[in-house]
Amino acid sequence: MASDEIPRPPLKQIILGSKSMARRQILAEMGYDFTVMTADIDEKAIRKENPEELVVALAEAKADAIISRLQNTAHSKEDANATLLITADTVVVYEGTIREKPSSKDEAREFIQGYSGGQAAVVGSVCVTNLKTGMRKVGWDLAEVYFYEIPAQVIDSLIDEGVTLNVAGGLKLEHPQTFPFVKEVVLSLSLSLCPRTNLQWSVKVAFQF
Repeated sequence: MASDEIPRPPLKQIILGSKSMARRQILAEMGYDFTVMTADIDEKAIRKENPEELVVALAEAKADAIISRLQNTAHSKEDANATLLITADTVVVYEGTIREKPSSKDEAREFIQGYSGGQAAVVGSVCVTNLKTGMRKVGWDLAEVYFYEIPAQVIDSLIDEGVTLNVAGGLKLEHPQTFPFVKEVVLSLSLSLCPRTNLQWSVKVAFQF
């Protein structure tokens, strides 16, 4: 008996250009096999006043750096056969100021105390480059996050754990100690559908907890 199931195309091999454990976990949970390379660029050398433009520029710069390394250095057989390169970046915007990773525990504490009972925006980008054709798709998302009051003991625990030093704005929403104090998330997406015309597709949705 013939199957009505439509055959799936072969899975492209992927390089994840990110140090982020969260991004690795997302790809792994989706069932993708991938290798990891880091761009090791000077992110502070790339500055934009607009956070959406900044995260897109950083994701593309990471992709360019990794592609350059692949072209100019010896690399593994898996990397040589890879088809897709995924890079990304995230910042937090609080009261109009762009925040990247905290430089110290004191700064991380200041960041989180500011979010308590207030609001911040998480701006992220994803850049997907086809290493065989050179075609690139890039998009960004903006999540407006509203918080309940975060107790001082929770902030202390997050700081002591050290996780806040490794994420933009010291803010890891999915952390089990942080998530209970998320009141609402309003998510906006913008994806580049046609690089030649800069055609954009966008959507806005809200989640309440």
